[in-house]
Amino acid sequence: MRNEIHNNASSGAIYGLGLIGALVYFLSHATTFMMGVIGFLKAIVWPAILVYEAFKHLGM
Repeated sequence: MRNEIHNNASSGAIYGLGLIGALVYFLSHATTFMMGVIGFLKAIVWPAILVYEAFKHLGM
C-alpha cells in the first residue's frame, strides 16, 4: 500500500493575490492612519465577510 500526498497550493496563491488587492484598495481609500489600520484588518478578513454575505444572500 502506497501513501500519496498531493499538495495543491493554487488556492493559497489566489488568496494571496486577493489579500494584496484588498490591501491596496483599502489603503488607497484611507484618509487617516487609523483608517489605514482598519483597512489592513479588513484586507485580512475579507474572505470571511464575503462568505458570510453570500450565505446570508442565499438564505443559508
